[in-house]
Amino acid sequence: MLHAARLPAWRWPCGVAPGTLPASPTRKDTTIARIAITRAVSPALAHCELSHLPRTPIDLDLARRQHAAYEQALRDVGCEVRQLAEQPAQPDSVFVEDTAIVLDEVAVITRPGAVSRRGEVDSIAPALAAFRELLRIEAPATLDGGDVLRLDRVLHVGASARSNADGVAQLARLVAPFGYAVEAVPIRGCLHLKSAVTRIDADRLLLNPDWVDAGAFPGFHGIAIDPAEPNAANALRIGGALIHPASCPRTHDILRRAGLDVRSVQMSETEKAEGGVTCCSLVFDA
Repeated sequence: MLHAARLPAWRWPCGVAPGTLPASPTRKDTTIARIAITRAVSPALAHCELSHLPRTPIDLDLARRQHAAYEQALRDVGCEVRQLAEQPAQPDSVFVEDTAIVLDEVAVITRPGAVSRRGEVDSIAPALAAFRELLRIEAPATLDGGDVLRLDRVLHVGASARSNADGVAQLARLVAPFGYAVEAVPIRGCLHLKSAVTRIDADRLLLNPDWVDAGAFPGFHGIAIDPAEPNAANALRIGGALIHPASCPRTHDILRRAGLDVRSVQMSETEKAEGGVTCCSLVFDA
């Protein structure tokens, strides 16, 4: 059953109570085409959750400079960046992608698989309520936004340690009335589905074949990353441009030879926290 996010009324814009918010209140504003919601880097970033990488020192000042450059790259490809305030008690909070799934019609507020991250969602909901009706994943389900790859009207969800079967099932029930199908995808050796595969244009995917099988995405052609760069499959497609980490120059060459407009960004410090270029923003049309 569909339901609006269960938040106190004071958290909703202009005191609007849940269930009374128009589905698309900003459609009247023709001056905004594409929004990118980001969050300032937490001073606690060094205490982030880690699943596949050893803990190494993170330069907080450099992380903040790199994040500012990332936000500028978003502006350069046509986004209006709306940065949320830092959350000092939430080390991973810069990775806003995991807290929501924004579709054309609605936004789904997630329930992250890491217990330490569940405090991040309360502040993302009001930011999205200005643009979409909100739905919510409820316990015992878990779902990270980084596990959800939208390919047209199909939402592929990584069967990861962060997103469980209940999360996949709840997401399917929530989005079915809007014409979306949901399919679980096996992954191996990585944190999220979008660590292993992302969409790079209308019919092509960038993927790490060691972490996900190309056959899980019928109708799409897979381009393999350079094997020396296992984390290179995470790319952020905005319009005709592709934002991609500077740490993957060999894969940049592959993408450019494929005719793609690659925008390189330095992400060394958030990469130490198992973050990628998709992780640090929620991008959608207003």
